[in-house]
Amino acid sequence: MKELYYKILRYLYPTYKLTVSYNAIFGDADDTTYIVRKFNAKEEKYLKFQTEEGDTIEVRGAEGLNYRIEEI
Repeated sequence: MKELYYKILRYLYPTYKLTVSYNAIFGDADDTTYIVRKFNAKEEKYLKFQTEEGDTIEVRGAEGLNYRIEEI
């Protein structure tokens, strides 16, 4: 019964793993990873989202952002 509850909860409120890289190479030292509950704005040079803890974070990049979004 618990599994069904959690499946419904994940379907209605999905969480995402967001990896932001400030250059074109993923996997180097400048990458930052977040667990995201909700995206407020997704643009080419700007991201605004809420983390799993409830914090609101804004990420900006002058030359654009390279990011990956994976559903957990």
